[in-house]
Amino acid sequence: MADRSRRAGTAIHRRRLRHYKNSLLGKARPPCHLERVSDNAPPAEPTSPLQIPDYRRFWTARLASSFATTGMVVILGYQLYDVARSHYGMSIGQASFQLGLLGLVQFLPLFLLTPVAGVVADRFDRGKVTGLSMLLDTMIALALTLATYFHVLSLPLLFGLGALHGTARVFLGPALASIAPNVVPPALLPRAVAINSMAWQIGSLGGPAAAGLLFAAYAPLPYALSTVLLLIGAVRILGIRPLPPSVDNRNVHPIKQIREGLSFVRNERFLLGCITLDLFAVLLGGATALLPVFARDILTFEGHAVGSYGLGFMRAMPGLGAALVATVLARRPIDTNVGNKMLLAVAAFGAATIGFALSRNFFLSLLFLALIGASDMISVFIRNTLVQLHTPDAVRGRVSSISGLAISASNELGEMQSGVAAALLGATGAVVFGGVGAIVVTALWAVWFPELRRARTFAAKYT
Repeated sequence: MADRSRRAGTAIHRRRLRHYKNSLLGKARPPCHLERVSDNAPPAEPTSPLQIPDYRRFWTARLASSFATTGMVVILGYQLYDVARSHYGMSIGQASFQLGLLGLVQFLPLFLLTPVAGVVADRFDRGKVTGLSMLLDTMIALALTLATYFHVLSLPLLFGLGALHGTARVFLGPALASIAPNVVPPALLPRAVAINSMAWQIGSLGGPAAAGLLFAAYAPLPYALSTVLLLIGAVRILGIRPLPPSVDNRNVHPIKQIREGLSFVRNERFLLGCITLDLFAVLLGGATALLPVFARDILTFEGHAVGSYGLGFMRAMPGLGAALVATVLARRPIDTNVGNKMLLAVAAFGAATIGFALSRNFFLSLLFLALIGASDMISVFIRNTLVQLHTPDAVRGRVSSISGLAISASNELGEMQSGVAAALLGATGAVVFGGVGAIVVTALWAVWFPELRRARTFAAKYT
C-alpha cells in the first residue's frame, strides 16, 4: 500500500514539474486540480466560420446547390440551342435569339416576385425559405431528367421549366444570402463571404464540367445528379437552427416593407453604387450566354467543333479562376483600398471578355474565361462584404433581394441582350461590344459614385 502511495505521489510530482517547465516555455496547461474549474468556462470564440456547425451546414448546402444548378443551366441552354437548330431548323442567329429568350423567361419571375421574396426573407425563417426553394428546384431537375430520358424535349417545355427555375431562384437568393450574417459573428464575416464564394465557385467549376461529361456519356445523367444534390442541399439547410427575424415585423404591411427596402437602397448611395455597378457591367459584359454558340459553331479542336464536352470545360473555367482567387481571399482577405480594387476588377472583367471574343484557339479561350472568373471573384467578394456590412439585419433580406434582382437582371437580361446583339452583330461582335461596355460602365461609376473610390476598409456601418 505504501509503495502504491509513493508511486502516486511521484506521478503528481512529475505532472507539477512538467507544468512548471511548460510555464517557462509559455505553453502551460492548468494542473489537474484546476482542470475541473475550466469545465464551466465559456467556450472560446471561433477563429474561422468553419468552426461553427450551422455555418458548415449552410456552406455544404450552398456548395450542393451551386454545383447542381450551374450544371443544370449549362445543359438546359445547350439543349435549347441544339433543339432549335436540329428540331426546328433555325439558323445560328435565330437559335442564338432563342438563348436570349431563355434568359428573359428566367428573368421575368425574378422581376415580378423579387420584392415579395425580400419581404418573405425578412418575415419568416430564412433557413426554411431556402430549404423549400431548393426542394422546388429539385422537382424541376427531376422533370428535366424524365423529359430527356423519354425524348420529349421541345422549346415550350424548356422555356417553361426555365421560368420555374427562375421562380425558385427568386426566393432562394435573398434568403440564402441573408443566412451567413445570422450564424457568424461580424468579425468573421469577410472571411465567411470569401468561403461562401468558394462554395459557389467550386460549384461553378465542377458543375458545368461534370454536366458536360455526363451529358456526352448519357444525356439524362447531369439532371439526375442535380436532383440528388439539390435534395442533399435542402436537407442540410433545413438542419440549421431556427432563424427568426431579428425584428418582429409581421404586423407591418408587406407593401410598406417593400417600399422601406427600396427607399433604404436609394438613399444609401454607397449601396446603390455597388449594386448598379454589377448590374450594368455584367448586363453588358456577360459572355457565358453565348458559350453554346462558340462550342457548337465557332471554336474547334483538331478540326472538330468542341461541342458539349468543350462547353462543359468552357463553363467551368470562370469557376476555376474564381475558385483560385477565393482560396487566396479566404486566407488573406482584401482589407485595404477596397473600393478602387473593386473598380479595377470590373474593368479587368471587361478586358478579359474582349480577349475571349477575339480568340479562336480553344485553350487560349479557356484562359480568358478563367481570367473573367478571377476578376469577377474579386469584385463579388468586395461588393458582397460591403453590402452586408452596410445593411442592418432588419432589412437585410430586402436589400439582398434587390441585390439579387440586380445580379439576376445582369445575368438573365444580359443573356437577352447577348442574344439580340448576336442576331445583329454575330456572336463575336456581341461579346466584344459587351466587354467594351463593361469598361465604360466602370469608368462612369468611378465618377458618378465617388463613395466607391473612397471605401478604404471593410469597416462595419451596422452590427
